[in-house]
Amino acid sequence: MVALRLIPCLDVANGRVVKGVNFINLRDAGDPVELACLYSDEGADELVFLDIKATFENRKTLIDLVSRTAKTVKIPFTVGGGIRSIESINDLLRAGADKVSLNSSAVSNPDLIKDSSKKFGSQCIVIAIDARKKINQDNKWEVYINGGRINTGIDVISWSKKVEELGAGEILLTSMDGDGTQKGYDLELNKSVSESVNIPVIASGGAGSLNDIYEVFTEGGASAALLASLLHDKILTIKEIKSYLIEKNLLIRPNE
Repeated sequence: MVALRLIPCLDVANGRVVKGVNFINLRDAGDPVELACLYSDEGADELVFLDIKATFENRKTLIDLVSRTAKTVKIPFTVGGGIRSIESINDLLRAGADKVSLNSSAVSNPDLIKDSSKKFGSQCIVIAIDARKKINQDNKWEVYINGGRINTGIDVISWSKKVEELGAGEILLTSMDGDGTQKGYDLELNKSVSESVNIPVIASGGAGSLNDIYEVFTEGGASAALLASLLHDKILTIKEIKSYLIEKNLLIRPNE
């Protein structure tokens, strides 16, 4: 059995780590290179670095920042934001990223998933899915793109199955309804997606307590938990979270 993972997320805008609620009202949370180094040293299993304005501003991910961040960490590192081509993926991997995260571009050009997984390997290709509950429909979610600004009307479960078929190695699943609220992950969303695919699902959006993280693994079926506000606001540390989950008999990599 593969160990469950804890993954800090660095949402970056204008060169700074930011955090909001439901994808809006962004506030400053620190320097991305410093935070990446801190979380790496604290025992995080991986990191995710998302340039959250790249797609909206129609530009490429900041290669220099990626390069500087990658040089400071000792753990696998995923980069996303504004990636639209094989060339962009190649540039980011050469800059030091271990994986890339595709979202809007994957929806508009699904062949990019297939082509990039063939060229670089499925293990390098993460598909980020921003999901919001469908109005007046329980257990139905729709895919949003462009930093959560556009509702595609695509069913999340159907899209999850599709990206797996096209060669994605992992899904980063964000509940837009839970994002930044610290009220707990959407367990039903994570369970539904995890049970519909055979690739790992990273749960994102809503972590507010140790029990929330425990539940997304045990009830939500997630392979990894993405963490942002909880760490940025110093409510919990990676060490505290790992100690709690190990005490609960979950398979977690211990801090070195």
